[in-house]
Amino acid sequence: MSLETQTWTGLDAALLAAEPVRMGVVSSVVGLGLEVAGLNAPLGTVLEIGDDKVAAEVVAARRDTLHCMPLGLMDDIRVGDFVHSSGSAAYIPVGTGLLGRVLDGLGQPIDGLGPLGEHTLVPMEHQAPAALERSRITTPLQLGVRAMDTLTAVGAGQRIGLFAGSGVGKSSLLSMIARGTSAQINVIALVGERGREVREFLEEDLGAEGLARSIVVVSTADEPARMRLRAAFVATRIAESFRESGAQVLLMMDSLTRVAMAQREIGLSAGEPPATRGYPPSTFSLLARLLERAGTSATGSITGIYTVLVDGDDHNEPIADATRSLLDGHIVLDRKLAISGHFPSIDALASVSRVASRVTSLEQAAAAGTLRKVMAARRAVQDLLDVGAYQRGSNPLADAAVDHEAAINRFLQQRLEEPVPSGQSWAELQSLLRTMGVS
Repeated sequence: MSLETQTWTGLDAALLAAEPVRMGVVSSVVGLGLEVAGLNAPLGTVLEIGDDKVAAEVVAARRDTLHCMPLGLMDDIRVGDFVHSSGSAAYIPVGTGLLGRVLDGLGQPIDGLGPLGEHTLVPMEHQAPAALERSRITTPLQLGVRAMDTLTAVGAGQRIGLFAGSGVGKSSLLSMIARGTSAQINVIALVGERGREVREFLEEDLGAEGLARSIVVVSTADEPARMRLRAAFVATRIAESFRESGAQVLLMMDSLTRVAMAQREIGLSAGEPPATRGYPPSTFSLLARLLERAGTSATGSITGIYTVLVDGDDHNEPIADATRSLLDGHIVLDRKLAISGHFPSIDALASVSRVASRVTSLEQAAAAGTLRKVMAARRAVQDLLDVGAYQRGSNPLADAAVDHEAAINRFLQQRLEEPVPSGQSWAELQSLLRTMGVS
């Protein structure tokens, strides 16, 4: 019996070795993509092209050809190059050995620190938790930013967006959150960033303390669209693996807009029709699929903070409008505040957390609401203040806002390197209200 088993095993091995390898051929190279004839492979399969084995991913399939997007430079790809498919799904590393490391869009280390520590390989594709399997958001998550922890309180498992134009401090705010959060693990995705800014973010903004409990996934602006898109999903999959082990994870992505732009390049190259501002329909379904993978599960939570780069400071442009409807709140960063040196440049009155009432006590909610009313009263009379026509006594809240403007600004402003515990933030808010006489 043992001999018979060995005979069949040897025969199977021989048959497997004799099985022909399916090869395709590059039939055309146009724009950002290429067509492959002679292969049949599902979407998401990574192909190897030519003698240099340039990697390309299948993004669309037609009757006789596969449309692929390269994961590297396609300068040396020519019509007629042979194409090979391994047929295997994409796998990425996950585990505690990734902490403190910087990875690329394939999940490979790029920080020059050698091989990754303890880790396992898991498929990159993963299903979001079912709606009824998600635990409810009831626990506040400390971010270390006074204006956010009090006026727009965030819960563990919430997904919130930072909406702003370029150059108003989104990356700096993310680094402050990474340092001051109470989450156990940070996963940070830098998608479409300028190469110069990556090292500055790691060494100056994030620092050694923040990096020690973070995993950073980077795909710079000059990399192919498919690599930029993969970076977002790789970071999300790493965060999911820690959530499955019961951890409280903070996932930060800068920026969601550049993820959408990468999908626009891919969709248009594959022949999708352009829709709103040139974005194909697949862009909006992809954003929903990506954002739904964050949040709570039965075991842990992923709190997602996504920056949205609004086009021309238009907060109603398509990507901003679509993501605002998918997220559980939005933080608006104001250019005027940034120009005046007010950091973080959060427009508290324009910012909303949809779960704030579920993660704060009645006393805390009342304090946050009172400060909002004072700030709103000041904004309502700003035109009168500008022309010197404001009459004191007409609105006690406006009077308090004008009299204590400096104290309010000191509360809302914060140094990058000085995160504040949420308990201290609430105590400072109560003290401010007592000083103004409106508590």
